[in-house]
Amino acid sequence: MKITILAVGTKMPHWVDEAYQDYAKRFGRDVTLELKEIKPEKRGGGVTAEKGIAAEHARLMAAIPPRSRLVVLDERGRNWTTMKLAEAMKDWLAGGDDLCFVIGGADGLSDELKARADTLLQLSALTMPHGMVRVLLAEQLYRALSILNNHPYHRE
Repeated sequence: MKITILAVGTKMPHWVDEAYQDYAKRFGRDVTLELKEIKPEKRGGGVTAEKGIAAEHARLMAAIPPRSRLVVLDERGRNWTTMKLAEAMKDWLAGGDDLCFVIGGADGLSDELKARADTLLQLSALTMPHGMVRVLLAEQLYRALSILNNHPYHRE
């Protein structure tokens, strides 16, 4: 299985790239994690938030891998525990489809993309920098897989 994270934003601080890579390299051969950065639309000069979201929407739609289950991170999404994420991962793995997680830009995501999602997931009720979200998502995906593999990384 391949897990793709589509994240609007480029040029993250060094610590974001380093922390993300630390978790990404922990995934084994059976499940791989790939980050695809999506160019954000520049604001100003007549580009409204709505126009920016529309431009980012087109880039995101073009980047979604075919035959992928689409999980969109949204503040109004389902608020799962790590154990619930692990249960969902188990079902998704059994289904055989690849996964695609989407992290939106500063102004959010289009309603059309959210409607297309198989799952809307709230990573946290807190507002976080988008770079931090990449790291947190990678860690939680690794943690969920470690639970499924009875790896001692997760403790209850």
